[in-house]
Amino acid sequence: MDVIAAKPSFEMLDYLLKRRSLKVGEFVEPGPNAEQLQTLLTAAARVPDHGKLCPFYFLVFKGDARAQAGDILAEIFRGDHPDARADKIEDERQRFLRSPLVVGIVMRARPSKHPLWEQMMSASAVAQNFVLAANALGFGVQWLSEWYAYDERTRAAFGLDERDVVAGFMHVGSPAAAAQERPRPDLEKIVTFWQRGCSPEKGDCYDLGKFEFPEDGFDFSKLKRLVKAAQGL
Repeated sequence: MDVIAAKPSFEMLDYLLKRRSLKVGEFVEPGPNAEQLQTLLTAAARVPDHGKLCPFYFLVFKGDARAQAGDILAEIFRGDHPDARADKIEDERQRFLRSPLVVGIVMRARPSKHPLWEQMMSASAVAQNFVLAANALGFGVQWLSEWYAYDERTRAAFGLDERDVVAGFMHVGSPAAAAQERPRPDLEKIVTFWQRGCSPEKGDCYDLGKFEFPEDGFDFSKLKRLVKAAQGL
């Protein structure tokens, strides 16, 4: 196979400048067929990966597996909210049925001499490649996490352990609505042509004053302990 390090493609550039995610609920059947799914996952996995560690893997939810996943979410939600209305529990049961295909992208920490952060960034690149490849195949996609990505009981039910961090659940299907543009960053507020002594434009105008800085979402100290143990430290 010929590989490409650089190749002019105005069609690809135009696509990158205009692409837009759809929202869950704006997808219909059909989703990707087996061949398209293979292409999608192959493209997603072709990312920068310092050390060739492959610090990621995929969980594919299609067909009845989506309903099985929804049953797990509904059971956990009902246990946490015993007074919840039946429709709220059903909303949880339907989460993975909102799209023809759902693919979980999971960062798997590998023993390495390189920083763990780089493995996380590689998994994030997988998710972005997945979005771009799905769009290029003619499908709408939304990259979600939602509460169950951080819930230890759900993670265990899906087969994840302490080395695993969910990068996202990718919802995929045929577009049922036209994409609408949203505000995009102003480059003048985030681009600095650096010189010694300059003050970088850091985009702090985008800070949301009503929020504090978010929590990690995951207990990364467990990952760090596992990595150190694997390295014999």
